[in-house]
Amino acid sequence: MTMNSLTPRYWLMKNEPDEYSIDHALAAPHQTIPWDGVRNYQARNFMRDDMQVGDGVLYWHSSCAEPGIYGVARIAGNLRTDASQFDPASPYFDAKSSPDKPRWLTLDVQALRKVGPISVAALRQYPQLEDMRVLQKGNRLSITPVDARHWDFILGLIDGRS
Repeated sequence: MTMNSLTPRYWLMKNEPDEYSIDHALAAPHQTIPWDGVRNYQARNFMRDDMQVGDGVLYWHSSCAEPGIYGVARIAGNLRTDASQFDPASPYFDAKSSPDKPRWLTLDVQALRKVGPISVAALRQYPQLEDMRVLQKGNRLSITPVDARHWDFILGLIDGRS
C-alpha cells in the first residue's frame, strides 16, 4: 500500500483506554506516547513502510463499552524497536523475537485533542462512511489507513461542518 510521499496520509489507530486512552496521551509529556504492543504484521508494516511524521490519526478506543473515535492525533515519528517484545513480564513478550532480529516496532503518536466520542453506531449512520475500513465486518486490525474523504468528513463531524 505504499503511497506517494506528497499524498496526505491518515490513519485510524486503536488503543485500549485502560492502557493508553486519549486522556493518557494528552497528559503525557509533549502529549506524546509510544504506540507499542502492535503484534500484527500488516499493522507493523504500515508503521514501518507508510507512516510519516505529521500524518493524521483518528484515536480509537477499543475493548470498551463504546468503541469509537475519542481523539485526533498525529504521527510524531521516532520509529524504533519495541522493547516490550523482549520483556518476559510484558503481555507483549514475543519469545521468537530477538534483539538481533526484532519483529516488532513502535513509534510516537502525539495527541492533539479529545473529541466525541463518535461511536461505531454513530459512524454507521452516515452513507459517506459505509466503506470505511474500520466499519467493515471482520476488520480487527489495530492500525488501518483512512481515505482522505473519510478523514475530511469525520473532521467535519467533529467541527460541526458535516
